Amino acid sequence: MQSNYTVTGMTCGHCVASVREEVGAVAGVTDVAVDLATGRLTVTSDAPVDEGAVRAAVDEAGYSVEP
Repeated sequence: MQSNYTVTGMTCGHCVASVREEVGAVAGVTDVAVDLATGRLTVTSDAPVDEGAVRAAVDEAGYSVEP
């Protein structure tokens, strides 16, 4: 399964790495792809992942997910 989000506030590769690390730690997530240019976050998992947990992980990294 894949879920897509738009992350705001990222400006560099370190930002991307922070988001990837935090979201990758969410239970059930098997892969995380982040596109700095578009802010697109793609979360891959074997089963549905709690959207709130993904949003919290992005927040923990210091960024926001667009509603």
